[in-house]
Amino acid sequence: MNALVLGIESSCDETAAAILRLTRDSGEPDRIELLSSVIAGQELLHAAYGGVVPEIAARAHAEMLNPVISEALAAADVEFSALDAIAATAGPGLIGGVIAGLMTAKGLAFALGKPLIAVNHLEGHALSPLLAGECAFPFLLLLVSGGHCQLLVVEGLGSYRRLGATIDDSAGEAFDKTAKLLGLGFPGGPAIEALAREGNPRAYAFPRPFPDRAALDFSFSGLKTAVRRAVEAGGALSAIAKSDIAASFQAAIADILGMRSREAMARIGPEWPEGSRRFVVAGGVAANQALRTRLATEAAAQGFSLHVPPLQFCTDNAAMIALAGAMRFLSGSTDGLDATARPRWPLDAEAAKRAPMHVPGRKGAKA
Repeated sequence: MNALVLGIESSCDETAAAILRLTRDSGEPDRIELLSSVIAGQELLHAAYGGVVPEIAARAHAEMLNPVISEALAAADVEFSALDAIAATAGPGLIGGVIAGLMTAKGLAFALGKPLIAVNHLEGHALSPLLAGECAFPFLLLLVSGGHCQLLVVEGLGSYRRLGATIDDSAGEAFDKTAKLLGLGFPGGPAIEALAREGNPRAYAFPRPFPDRAALDFSFSGLKTAVRRAVEAGGALSAIAKSDIAASFQAAIADILGMRSREAMARIGPEWPEGSRRFVVAGGVAANQALRTRLATEAAAQGFSLHVPPLQFCTDNAAMIALAGAMRFLSGSTDGLDATARPRWPLDAEAAKRAPMHVPGRKGAKA
C-alpha cells in the first residue's frame, strides 16, 4: 500500500509545502519518495525586529500558502485529485501561523473529499531522520530548535518518552537574542557560528546551568543574561570582543547540550543492544557544525551512532509533516475537520501531566 500526501508547515516563520509518497510492503522498510519541497522564508520581514513577530508571520503565511502549495504540486507534477490525504501542522507553534496552515488544509480536505491529518510539529522533527535514509526505531532524539529543546526516546510512530526539556528558553532563541545583542541581525544562528570561528571560546566564562544536576533538563535564560551583561560591560565592543563573545557563547551551548546528551546516552545505552544505539539530532540548531562535532564525540564515547538530517530537513519544512502524515494515514489514523490548532502540544502527554514544563502564571523561569 502507498500514500501520496500533501504536507503543509506554518508553525513559525517558514511557509512550506511538500508532496511525498510513502510505500509500505509487508516485511520491507518503508520507501519514501520526496517529490517536491518548497519553503518560503520570512527573514526579511522580521530582520528589523531581531526576531519573529507573530502577527507579521501569520499575515505572511496567509498570503503565501496558496502559491507555495501550487508550486509544490507543479514541481511534483501532481494534481490535487491524485492526493490520498492532506497533512498540516496543528501545533505547537505561533498560533496565528498554525491556524493559517491548518485552516488551509481543512479547506482543501473538505473541497477535495480527502482525509485530514493534523500533525504534531515535534513529531515531524522526530521522524525527519527517515527522510535521509533508514533509521530504525528506537532512537534517542535531541530536538533543538528556535522554539524547542528536548531529549526524547523515540520508540515508534506515536510513542515518545521525554527524558528532559528546557525549563525556560530554547537554544535557538538564545542564539537569536545573542545575535541581536551583538548587532548581527536575524536569523542569529548562522551569524553567531560565522563570527565564533574568529573568536576565543575561553575568553568569557559563561555559565553552564545545573552542572551537577541529575535531571536532564535544560536552561538558557541565565546564559542569555550573562551574555547581555558582557556586552553592556564592554562599552563599544571591538570586533575582537564580539567574536570572543560569540565563540564563548557557542562553546557554552555546545557544553550544555553535550553534557545533557552524554548523560541521556549513559542512561539509555544499557537498555539497547550494542550496534543498535542511535542518537539523532534534529531541529534548526542541529545545523551548527561546532555542536555537531561535540555531539559526535559524545556519541562515539557512549557507543552510539550519530544521525543528523541534512540541513534542509533540520530547519522547519513540510517534508517532515508530509512524512508524519503519510505514516499516520497508512496506520489508519486521520482527523476530523474539527481538529484544533494548539500553541502547545507535548509529544509525551503523560510526562507533561506528571512534570509540566509550562505552568501558566508561574513566576520565574518560563517554558
